Amino acid sequence: MTPQTPPFSTPTPIPTLDDRITGSLVGAAVGDALGGPVEGYTPEQIVERHGGRVTGIVGPWNGDAWRTARPIAPYHKGDGHVTDDTLMTHALIRVYEKVRDHLDAYAVAEHLVPELIGRPVWIPELEAEALPLQRVFLAEKWIVARLHYGHADPREAGTGNIVNCGAAMYMAPVGLVNAAHPAAAYAEALDIAGAHQSSYGREAAGVFAAAVAAACVPGATPRSVVDAALALAKDGTRAAIEAAAEAGDAHRDFESALAPLRRAVAPFDSVGPDYRAPSLDARRPSRVHSIEELPVALGMLLVGDGDYRRTVLGAVNYGRDCDSIATMAGALAGALHGESAVPAEWAKRIAEASRLDLHAPAAALTSVTHEIFTRDTARRRAHESAYATLTGPTR
Repeated sequence: MTPQTPPFSTPTPIPTLDDRITGSLVGAAVGDALGGPVEGYTPEQIVERHGGRVTGIVGPWNGDAWRTARPIAPYHKGDGHVTDDTLMTHALIRVYEKVRDHLDAYAVAEHLVPELIGRPVWIPELEAEALPLQRVFLAEKWIVARLHYGHADPREAGTGNIVNCGAAMYMAPVGLVNAAHPAAAYAEALDIAGAHQSSYGREAAGVFAAAVAAACVPGATPRSVVDAALALAKDGTRAAIEAAAEAGDAHRDFESALAPLRRAVAPFDSVGPDYRAPSLDARRPSRVHSIEELPVALGMLLVGDGDYRRTVLGAVNYGRDCDSIATMAGALAGALHGESAVPAEWAKRIAEASRLDLHAPAAALTSVTHEIFTRDTARRRAHESAYATLTGPTR
């Protein structure tokens, strides 16, 4: 009898850096567009409105009445339209394109503010070309008021602003530029975010960037990403991530994880149980509070075991600020597995509906990232040479 040759499976190739950058940025935009139409609602309201959980691209919450249903914010959320999360992410990438090196708070004043007030772009939710300033939320308008009109020191301009996820939501590029170096991503994002946020809003920006960088480490897993975030996170942000991670570890289905994750982060969330009616201490500086979005995104990464669909759909169906939660979750899952993890049919429809080339920003950031690494290498070698001279034997 001829012995059978045992079957061998082809090992899954490790995604390249270029692939991870594309996966992260496309994944973030897709998550953003999926979460936009159900932002602000509870999981129960989402089920009632859509006859079940959201499993893909859906239309506006108020249907054809979206223009008049919310007079203060008459945005066309849904139908594959990205929101301000993606607009800000792409604006930050354009800043990297100009500077072609690491960024700091001064780059926000010198380059990001002009992007917001001087460069019209297509705004999907407005169905028009307009300045990004005309779409971003109040916490982002603050950047312009403080830096362009108030001439505040960029390093501390974020003090006094609404404390929310506004700075964290667009920090994925910082993590990608510092791929596989979470501590460097954390430090750079903290510096950049000083021009925008303070307290736990600024901290979340640093930790999210670090998590994206950690997701780019070869062999990274959802658990290693969370551990990297915990190694750097401080105060309420760290406590909230610990609580969300414990809740996420107990579930492998997002349906059963929705309520436990909300209970886990509730003690650290200053907004309160009703997302549309915030508590009196909402969005104020605190060392014991945390934004809700980052811990939930990390918790859903564990629940979904890094699978893009499961992770992002869990974030979307969580409700509340779910476009930002799904943006972060999509960036992390995309960085872990590369572009192939992001459903191509979703990405294609969203790019067409939003009239955006989702790959062009990724290609631009990839080029800049390689340039920055070359500069970092030269700087490190110059330091090593100087140190060797300083500590070498005397003659």
